[in-house]
Amino acid sequence: MKELINGYFEKLKSTIDNLDRNEIEQFVKMLNTARENGNQIFIMGNGGSASTASHFCCDFNKGASYGFNDKKRFKFICLNDNVATMMAYSNDVSYDDVFVEQLKNFLQSDDVVIGISGSGNSKNVIKAIEYANMNRAVTVGLTGYSGGKLKELAKYTVNANINDMQVSEDIHMMLCHMIMQIVCGK
Repeated sequence: MKELINGYFEKLKSTIDNLDRNEIEQFVKMLNTARENGNQIFIMGNGGSASTASHFCCDFNKGASYGFNDKKRFKFICLNDNVATMMAYSNDVSYDDVFVEQLKNFLQSDDVVIGISGSGNSKNVIKAIEYANMNRAVTVGLTGYSGGKLKELAKYTVNANINDMQVSEDIHMMLCHMIMQIVCGK
């Protein structure tokens, strides 16, 4: 079992070492700009990526905003947290539309839309990013594998670039925690 444990850790360490630091720095700067300008930040994903999207909202809406009265607060909104809305669109329209239809209610130009997809090819995430691009929003893709279509469409990307879903999801969660500490000045 220790071989498997060590193997997983080695994959994770190697993936961290290969992350493009410039992509991460651009992502952090873009989030800070959105906060300073009072823009909303929409985030979404499926499965484990949905959990990561929810976690981003918690960490930035509370952890990186509470108690910072001299700074503007982050305005993160997780599109996969309203289960009733998602199920209504999924049942009545299409699961591919669960995110884009919510954006149609709220998105304004210069808002940020973050799609998290390990494969980079989740149809509902892609559709939302395409809509955001057409409506002058700032788009971000957090991906794994080769980045898929999301890496091609999003203005900013951070790609884990490993053919392993769990390691990709680990990287996305690590980015959440690391960026939160950076914006809080820790």
